[in-house]
Amino acid sequence: MNTAAVAIAVVGHTNTGKTSLLRTLTRDAHFGEVADRPSTTRDVRAVHLLAEGQKQVTLFDTPGLEDALGLALLMTQHHAGARDPQAAIEAFLQGDHGGGQFEQEAKVLRQMLVSDAALYVIDAREPMLAKHREELRLLAACGKPLLPLLNFVAPVNGVASAYLQDWKQQCARLGLHIMVAFDTVVYDSAAEQQLFSKLSLLLESQRPHFTALMRSRLQERRELTDAACACIADLLIDAAALQRRSLVEASDNAANKAVVDQLRDAVRAAEQRCVTDLLALFRFELGTHHPPELPLQHGRWAQDMFDPEALKLLGIDAGSMAVKGALAGLTIDAALGGASLGTGALIGAGLGTLWSAAQRWSKPLIDQWRGYQTYSLQDTTLALIANRQIQLLAALLRRGHASLQVLRTQDQQGWPSDAVKTATARFASVAQWSRLNGDADYQSPPASLRQALIDALRDALPVHAAPPEP
Repeated sequence: MNTAAVAIAVVGHTNTGKTSLLRTLTRDAHFGEVADRPSTTRDVRAVHLLAEGQKQVTLFDTPGLEDALGLALLMTQHHAGARDPQAAIEAFLQGDHGGGQFEQEAKVLRQMLVSDAALYVIDAREPMLAKHREELRLLAACGKPLLPLLNFVAPVNGVASAYLQDWKQQCARLGLHIMVAFDTVVYDSAAEQQLFSKLSLLLESQRPHFTALMRSRLQERRELTDAACACIADLLIDAAALQRRSLVEASDNAANKAVVDQLRDAVRAAEQRCVTDLLALFRFELGTHHPPELPLQHGRWAQDMFDPEALKLLGIDAGSMAVKGALAGLTIDAALGGASLGTGALIGAGLGTLWSAAQRWSKPLIDQWRGYQTYSLQDTTLALIANRQIQLLAALLRRGHASLQVLRTQDQQGWPSDAVKTATARFASVAQWSRLNGDADYQSPPASLRQALIDALRDALPVHAAPPEP
């Protein structure tokens, strides 16, 4: 394999999304300048695509072609006697570029001659015109493989561009039978793979570079998705296990509101940290997404201490007579204010292994007996948090780095999936597992339970956003 990176010129009419393409392929929202006005790129700029620790492809962002028809006329008038089209291009570049009138076109053609191939970026929302045909003829005259790339192909309100088929037919009439559709704003991992695959067809000797890049991009997407799901899982664990205790009367509205406000602020701050982490993972600006206010209602601690799911966390069979006796003992211990803490439970069970259950459940029961109110998030709020983060992740997985729009997500009722609900519920009764409680006795949740939640979140992603199988 040639170890030098493949040189690809990115060319096309002005304002078709050439710089946007480089932003999305490099995952760099700061590359160049993207605007609705024409001719925002005035000079050639290079950027590298890396894989396996090496530069595999170098992309050259070029100025937009502005007057191909005028340049074609100039070429006919002054270079018609050249031995072949490429010689005519070379003769033009050695001159004064039409008195400076075609300076931008000269930069593009000069880069074409020193590149291995070129991507011709097309705004598929517009029809092919005479200027586009002339651009393609001029670029083809450089003697380098040319791959037309249809940009802005994502349907708008469910309607695809009416010009896609015409572009394909017209390019075929010019001898360009291999094309690729790749939207720089609405990212599609499969389309990116197609782009590299078709470039490798045009540059057979350079195929290993594109193969390495394709393999690396797939692995990167899987790792990004897993890391993002881990961020969301940690937020859900913190939120599910979050508790606030207060020695107030249920009728004391002001005191109750103060506790609920603390709960709300802790959750909102945690959600914003998760959003920030997700945006950073995907290398998007912090202003890309502003989640709406999280509507929180206060909910008291309501974990059923006889809940089979909760007991399973301790490896206990909820149906056994020993467990029933142990829990009866726990109730007695709580009534005694903890004076015989654990004794009644152990006698009732006759099993020393249930001491962990006594440690776990006696404190909440005693708190309740002493008049403490314990506040935690309602199931509906946890479901809302899970839905918002899954929506955000799905949107990020489909967002090109050329997009200038602020992301919007819609609050939805219900859980993303039953598996996410079940996996989250396993953390709802263990305050030590939430970093938001600020307890000195914080403990990392069991890795197996955390991984189960991560897996459930990944599986809950929409099909179009889910990572490809390894």
